[in-house]
Amino acid sequence: MNFISIAVIVLGSIALVSALILYVVSKKFAVQEDPRIGQVTELLPGANCGGCGFPGCGGMADALVKAADKGSLEGLNCPVGGSAIMGQVADLLGMAVANTEAKVAVVRCNGTCELRPRIAEYDGLRTCNAMNACSTGETACGYGCLGCGDCVAACNFGAITINSETGLPVVDEELCTSCGACVKACPRHIIELRKKGPKGRRLWVSCVNKDKGAVAKKACSAACIGCGKCTKECKFEAIAVENNVAYIDWQKCKICRKCESVCPTGAIKSINFPVRKVETPATPTPPTTPTTPNPEKS
Repeated sequence: MNFISIAVIVLGSIALVSALILYVVSKKFAVQEDPRIGQVTELLPGANCGGCGFPGCGGMADALVKAADKGSLEGLNCPVGGSAIMGQVADLLGMAVANTEAKVAVVRCNGTCELRPRIAEYDGLRTCNAMNACSTGETACGYGCLGCGDCVAACNFGAITINSETGLPVVDEELCTSCGACVKACPRHIIELRKKGPKGRRLWVSCVNKDKGAVAKKACSAACIGCGKCTKECKFEAIAVENNVAYIDWQKCKICRKCESVCPTGAIKSINFPVRKVETPATPTPPTTPTTPNPEKS
């Protein structure tokens, strides 16, 4: 028998023994996966965005099945699939799911190129994270949008674009799935998920500048100056001023828009509301001059 035949026999024997060992080990340490996990995964949208708080749709499916075994799906929600998908998952698992309010990303900065003039020029890596790490940006506001588009790159659904005229991100509410990727990508935390509101109507303070009023106003003419007029106007205690900037609690806000009317800098922004009618003041009627009787005709 030559060396080649011996080598083939030895290697074949080793391969056969290794296969047998792997087979025994796989059977002994096999992990049985609940078949419902695969079924739930198929129902989920497959975006793997992480907006649910789990590592992809597989992680979400595993969490849903475990929660169903405990008797409740409370606190679990797929922002991409929404209530429709969650309803299908609940039916599959034989559970009830609470209706969750639709949310959408809003940009809490109104510092356009016109309202927040450039005072410097940044010559480095053109990302928001890089610019924020080494400077306050190209304007005097160290809190506002940097305009490099990290949020655009983070969005897997094409829901955010940068407006070339204003330099600010614009959210398409029809494409936004409220996954939260843009929120995590923004180094200055100016993007927030808020309740979409009835007919898409919502109201928020479009500023996060924590500087005192005069400093904030000098950096951006549309900045919140923390004057508190909106707080006094709100009858529902939905607005609070903290660290020199106002914030509207969307859970308490009744979107009456009275706060928007009294804001001296226009820092409160509303969307999808009907255009307010401008009342034209009535023209006063000139007073009539009383006529004096003519004595000659009497």
